[in-house]
Amino acid sequence: MLITEALAQGAPAAGGGSFLVQLLPFIMILGIMYFLIIRPQQKRLKDHRDMIATIRRGDTVVTAGGLVGKVSKVIGDGELQVELAEGVRVRVIRSTISEVRTRGDVRDVEARKALAKANDDEPDEADEPADVPAAKPATPVRPAAADAADKDA
Repeated sequence: MLITEALAQGAPAAGGGSFLVQLLPFIMILGIMYFLIIRPQQKRLKDHRDMIATIRRGDTVVTAGGLVGKVSKVIGDGELQVELAEGVRVRVIRSTISEVRTRGDVRDVEARKALAKANDDEPDEADEPADVPAAKPATPVRPAAADAADKDA
């Protein structure tokens, strides 16, 4: 016969070290993923849990839907009663709170000023920060020609 059989050559003897060397890149990738993705996510979840657990009456909160209100009542472990405006109270699930602002938060004062400006109201004097002087209203200035015209008439 003209065709000869091709026999596979024997592979070199696989030692215990070569398997570990092949597995080392996968172990390193898993380690990098843990420190760059999983660990920071767990830390954020823990911080959010701690923040939600410390909510108390009088705190200003922001919900995940973007509503800003003041906690008027704590209803059990899972719910809060939040006052969005004067006389408007809603029940909110604690886990939907995305941010807690404390009572003296500067951003809360700025938000009230912006809301008052949007409603064309005058902001309360209590809302003004102590270090910013209040602006004086401008007095109208009449031109001298208008005064002379009034005297002639």
